[in-house]
Amino acid sequence: MAFSLVLLTLLMTGGCQAFLDHRLPPQTTAFASGLIAPLGLETDAKGQVWVTQAGSGTANDGQLSMITPQGEVWPVVTGFISQVTPEGAVFGLNHLLLQGTTLYLVHGVEGRLYTFDINSFQPGNPPVSAQSLAYEAVGEFVKAYSFVDDTNQTDLFNLTIGPQGDLFIVDAAANAIIRRNATTHALSVFATIPPLINPGVDTLEAVPTGIVFDGERFLVSNFTGYPYPGGRAVIYQYDLQGNESTYQQGLTTLTDIELDENRQPVVLEYGTWNGQGFTDNSGAIVRSTGQGNTRLLDGLNYPNAIKRSSANTYYIAQTFDGTIQKVTL
Repeated sequence: MAFSLVLLTLLMTGGCQAFLDHRLPPQTTAFASGLIAPLGLETDAKGQVWVTQAGSGTANDGQLSMITPQGEVWPVVTGFISQVTPEGAVFGLNHLLLQGTTLYLVHGVEGRLYTFDINSFQPGNPPVSAQSLAYEAVGEFVKAYSFVDDTNQTDLFNLTIGPQGDLFIVDAAANAIIRRNATTHALSVFATIPPLINPGVDTLEAVPTGIVFDGERFLVSNFTGYPYPGGRAVIYQYDLQGNESTYQQGLTTLTDIELDENRQPVVLEYGTWNGQGFTDNSGAIVRSTGQGNTRLLDGLNYPNAIKRSSANTYYIAQTFDGTIQKVTL
């Protein structure tokens, strides 16, 4: 099941944040609003925030936008495919990554890895068309690959930079990590994400949602499949040969992962499943170490993306609210 199907099924309302288990209360301020399903976040050297918007699902209105440090939103690339399923889920642009001046964007529906040079845009420039961007058909490689547990689906969802500058992309439908060679652009399967054991019920799809490289290993967050049991999500770690082990467990419906200033993972918990849907304002920011998990901020409303911009400052995308929050932890 594609991860977007889980995330984009209901319209939600916003909520307040509460501080838990930290030396000082975090400061949370509204940074941008009025976005259409913001999902991926990236920052540049100028303090600008780049955001992907999945769109409405009723028109091809997915877009890449740039937000100035003052919170002014500029459309950069428009016209990305945005589709809706009978269940009301929206599929389209997912996460993005900046390497030098090249912005990489992954599109789940199309299975494409798009590239865009951020130096080609200045505030006030008219947006360019998505059809004008160069892309690589990574999803075709994924669907053609014979996995042991083959879902026959692809949903390119998130990505990071690893050794030799190669890109490592998590596919939330194939439950795999795809490696793209920085020089040749050749694709290979770096690793697969094992299912999760839900005692007394069944195995669950891991549904990878985020990936980071700390210089020694990859850390991968996962959402877990239906019925989204609390405390069953884990952070997997992969060595440079793609061997998997568990870094930390006891987490719930993880949607993204980032490294803090000490290169320890900080993850987003999407929320608590109540049997009918996810409970409003039950999302959280959690710091995870080899010794345990520490809740830093509670009360988030379905957070989907986290990006650290400085030592203790993070941006959080709340897709259904159409907002981005700036949080200092």
